[in-house]
Amino acid sequence: MKTEPLLHSTAPLGLTMGDAAGIGPELVARLFSQGLPASAVVYGDAGAVSRAVAQLGLALPVTSYDSVVQWRAARQNQAIASEIPVIRCTDPLPADLPLGQVSPQAGLASYHFLLAAITDAMAGEISAIVTAPINKLSLKAGGVDFPGHTEILAHFAGVPRVAMMLLNEQLRVILVTIHVALSEVPALITFENELDTIRLADRACRMVGMASPRIAVAGLNPHAGEGGRFGHEDEAVIRPAVAVARAEGLDVDGPHPGDTIFMRARRGEFDIVVAQYHDQGLIPVKYLGVDNGVNVTVGLPFIRTSVDHGTAYDIAGKGLADPSSLRVACELALQMHNPGV
Repeated sequence: MKTEPLLHSTAPLGLTMGDAAGIGPELVARLFSQGLPASAVVYGDAGAVSRAVAQLGLALPVTSYDSVVQWRAARQNQAIASEIPVIRCTDPLPADLPLGQVSPQAGLASYHFLLAAITDAMAGEISAIVTAPINKLSLKAGGVDFPGHTEILAHFAGVPRVAMMLLNEQLRVILVTIHVALSEVPALITFENELDTIRLADRACRMVGMASPRIAVAGLNPHAGEGGRFGHEDEAVIRPAVAVARAEGLDVDGPHPGDTIFMRARRGEFDIVVAQYHDQGLIPVKYLGVDNGVNVTVGLPFIRTSVDHGTAYDIAGKGLADPSSLRVACELALQMHNPGV
């Protein structure tokens, strides 16, 4: 069983810059210029961040460090003015890297930013990982054979199963299946996956200070199968998993029809909804707006939160990116690190 890392007493948040061809560098620049609720370092490319700072007309120095240890020593040994500290993870990206398009260089670099942050999180050098968006096509173009953040995090953290939770001020959703084709979903709705996700839903809520989370489970099929008329998974797989979770003491109910359960949770009947597949869970959350949405990976031996949006290539380099989701992700990471505060 994985244990939580022993954190250094001055462990900062670790922000990964994400795809340099997208809005990640601008999000980082804007966030630091507005001020952060805690110390933070950026795993990224100092040149890309510097160019974003200049493009936005910000008076904020960007300083490159070889490691968090070097950053910490600099903070202790001298008074540092407001800055954006960037941890060097790769060779510098080219200054003329095209923005707003798929880039093998940007994709591979974003992968190495994340790997460096995972290494430091596992060592307790940072208190949490907060990720700016990456691009799946750029990852693939750069030779990275992972579909996204969640799978990379699980693999290198060495955990057998994690779950994706998305939340905003009105709704929390956790997914049984994540980045798979819809045709593959039914085979992945197993008793073990269902029960594991219900347990992770309970854990996720407790991580943000809830003492007795109320969990609802959405059905896979229309009307939650309607007693077997519209598929067998709801009665044969999901309901037995719910029963076992209830026997373990979890406050969980379902399966409920997917077309109404999110509305009921939004009204306050439940604290979190277990959704069966990607779009079933993410559409309700994102419909309510991505500005304050946060993505959390549950089941890791460290805290990871993320923005609830993509690389936004269409506005990259135009000064239009909104750091609200990244700020909320930072605030949630701090809350999860200190749930009683």
